[in-house]
Amino acid sequence: MAAGGVRAVRKNAPPREDVLVAAMATIAERGLEGLTMAGLGRQVGMSSGHLLYYFGSKDELLLQTLEWSEAALGAKRRALLSRRGPAGERLRAYVDLYVPEEARDPHWTLWLEVWNRSQNAGPQERERQAAIEGAWHRDLVALLAEGVSRGEFRPVDPDRFGARLRALLDGFSIQVAVGLPGLSREGILDHVREFLADALTP
Repeated sequence: MAAGGVRAVRKNAPPREDVLVAAMATIAERGLEGLTMAGLGRQVGMSSGHLLYYFGSKDELLLQTLEWSEAALGAKRRALLSRRGPAGERLRAYVDLYVPEEARDPHWTLWLEVWNRSQNAGPQERERQAAIEGAWHRDLVALLAEGVSRGEFRPVDPDRFGARLRALLDGFSIQVAVGLPGLSREGILDHVREFLADALTP
């Protein structure tokens, strides 16, 4: 592309966050099947070619949208976990934030798609996905360690217990996100509360 063409694209392009907001809104309204580069371009006033110029591929657009969504969730998670009060209450808030609200939850729909596409991802993309998972894990480990140190929780290894708990949450959450019949969100939360009571009560 000629230098003049590059300048024109940069001048006419909307802010990156506007594109990510529009992508997430489309997923929420029409699902991933409704998200096309051409349709997204029309929403933000760009051609699909300009979008590809900025993001390189649809995979990269989806990963950046997930990172943007995770940044918002991370701020909410940190606010919940920084509140005063028993660690057990904050752990329940963590679980409530983790589990999707309903079938086709847009954040979980996007998460599942990015992970499905990551089979062919490069090492840098893998590291960015690991960073998303790592943030959830570190916050959970810190909360578990606090609860153990205060005597609220049974003395468990926070890192190992956190890994198992998140595997449990992932398994249940995927079932909610894809809309499997017979298992409600409230039913899942009951299962998790029972597990935490059995595993962590001193």
